[in-house]
Amino acid sequence: MIRIDNHLGKIEIMESYFANLIGHVASECFGVAGLVNSNTSQEFRSAMSGKEIPDKGVLVKNVGGALVIDLHIAVTYGLNIAVIVKSIIHKVTYTVEAACGLNVAKVNVYVAAMKTQ
Repeated sequence: MIRIDNHLGKIEIMESYFANLIGHVASECFGVAGLVNSNTSQEFRSAMSGKEIPDKGVLVKNVGGALVIDLHIAVTYGLNIAVIVKSIIHKVTYTVEAACGLNVAKVNVYVAAMKTQ
């Protein structure tokens, strides 16, 4: 649960909401071949369920009232990784701020794999 206090009161949003929103937005970006499990907890849950987990490759933290988002992605081989990452950062920041009204302090994108088409 992400909890943020502001002048209007307390905001509580489930981490699964952010994970679904961010995962969907990031996977739609050109050059993204998919999301990659970012920690052993995600790997274990994915292996046990046998299905895609909703927060695959996404970690969201509240740091000083702003969100810090970590994304672990696989990119398509042969494309400019810097352009793909800039696109993801812009799109994720815009979408989260528009959907929730919360400030996104930072989006960290980790390229964990390359895949051929």
